[in-house]
Amino acid sequence: MQRRQILIAAATALALPVARLQAQAQTQADGLLVIGHASVPRVDAATVARLYTGRAIEAGPVTVTVCNLAVGHPLRSRFLAVCLQTDEERYRAYWTVRRHVGKGAPPRELASVAEMIDIVTRTPGAVGYLDAGGAAGQPALNIICKL
Repeated sequence: MQRRQILIAAATALALPVARLQAQAQTQADGLLVIGHASVPRVDAATVARLYTGRAIEAGPVTVTVCNLAVGHPLRSRFLAVCLQTDEERYRAYWTVRRHVGKGAPPRELASVAEMIDIVTRTPGAVGYLDAGGAAGQPALNIICKL
């Protein structure tokens, strides 16, 4: 019986790193892209977080207009979790306080990814996000950051 338990423990120990690697690969495959108008330069993830929290309004020399998907959109929830390490409730509460003390307004909300792509590509200084798979058919996108 003890030998069987040792074999099961060894098999489990070997399976855990494989499962962890598969989860990491899936996360990377499902990555998020921050896109910007052609005038917006590349930025890092910290700058993206500052833009979406209103703590920065520029990317390099360009004044940025931040676009967000509508409340309840699954991609918005993913973006908040990955980029800002927060959820919808905390993000809305954060902007309620900021607006109340006169420190700005939350980003413009758009109904769909297609609308976000359209607005970002046509509006100088605009920034938005989409999942990595959504950029496949859009060769003209200016990807400013990968999350």
